[in-house]
Amino acid sequence: MSSNKAQFISTATGEKYPVNEPRWLSNDGNLLDLQFEAEFDLEKIKNRKPNLWRYREAIPIVNNEHIISFDEGFTPLLPIDFNGKQALIKQEQNFSTGSYKDRGATVLLSLVKELGIREVIQDSSGNAGCAIAAYAAKAGINCAIYLPADTAEPKIAQMRMYGAKIMRVPGNREVTANAAFKAASHTFYASHCYNPYFYQGTKTFAYEVCEQLGWKAPDAVVVPAGNGTLLIGCFIGFNDLLKAGIISKMPKIIAIQAGNCSPLYQAYIKGENIVEPVASGPTLAEGIAIAAPVRGNQMLKMVEATKGKFFAVNEQEIKESLLYCGKKGYYIEPTSAATIAGLQKYLKESDDETVVSLFSGHGLKSTDKILKILG
Repeated sequence: MSSNKAQFISTATGEKYPVNEPRWLSNDGNLLDLQFEAEFDLEKIKNRKPNLWRYREAIPIVNNEHIISFDEGFTPLLPIDFNGKQALIKQEQNFSTGSYKDRGATVLLSLVKELGIREVIQDSSGNAGCAIAAYAAKAGINCAIYLPADTAEPKIAQMRMYGAKIMRVPGNREVTANAAFKAASHTFYASHCYNPYFYQGTKTFAYEVCEQLGWKAPDAVVVPAGNGTLLIGCFIGFNDLLKAGIISKMPKIIAIQAGNCSPLYQAYIKGENIVEPVASGPTLAEGIAIAAPVRGNQMLKMVEATKGKFFAVNEQEIKESLLYCGKKGYYIEPTSAATIAGLQKYLKESDDETVVSLFSGHGLKSTDKILKILG
């Protein structure tokens, strides 16, 4: 049981709302964050099963009976050499649905169960949809996923296997989000962008990294930046540990975008604090191709607060990173390879630092794209 009192808080006005009523926006239509005091009992944590629910007192689900879990988490952190420079890589492609999005789904669907909701919708370019569909299936909750019409077929097959209803939307990621937004007026929106409970799952990435480093923070963490589910989760997670006095510094957050769709990177290099939507070109990294991220301004602030930076990578760099990882025995999707391409750029200017990054999704999700790359 968690006794912690969580509250939704409007990012615009600071107005607070109870979490025991279904909502994903403030009354005036603004984004919500979660106000919640995470607690850590290191002795208890050490003696629990190696999954992300070992941090039970830091996760705002009230009743253990409502937890929907596949024993996910505690993925290996492996040292990997990149052209003579070493980084520690979290093996997030090992999750039950093949991506780190399971972290957010386990917590968000546990909330859905706690609230007694029977039906959810979600919009996704793939991985978040797969994760929400799988956890909804486990919870016995009906689920509809709104997808851009050109979503990778292996991901659609995966969602259909979980019993999700697939709503293909002609148009890009933004058009899809708008369609889901409309449908959400009468069905619970289990959104990985809007619902702050999703970040209460992804923040466990930061907890695990620090525990695997002997409860120390790395110097830098290199993460993908599309909708920012991991970036925001990392900021919350490291911050929780800092406030609890468990770590003594905040790592730099290094955020990676695909050059063909890089609204955050564009704002960063222009020194702006407002993210403007961009025209997006085709990219192998469809998982981070978000032209108008709803939490873009928040992400900019978080990266700046940690003295981090943004990098953009081109299609050739993504392809080369994908093939490089394959030759080392790691089968990852092209979106994962974009993060690794950015990591390699960062490592060139990093000296003697502990740098952590991740493989965010499994290669089996992008078989069609990978076959084309291999020719």
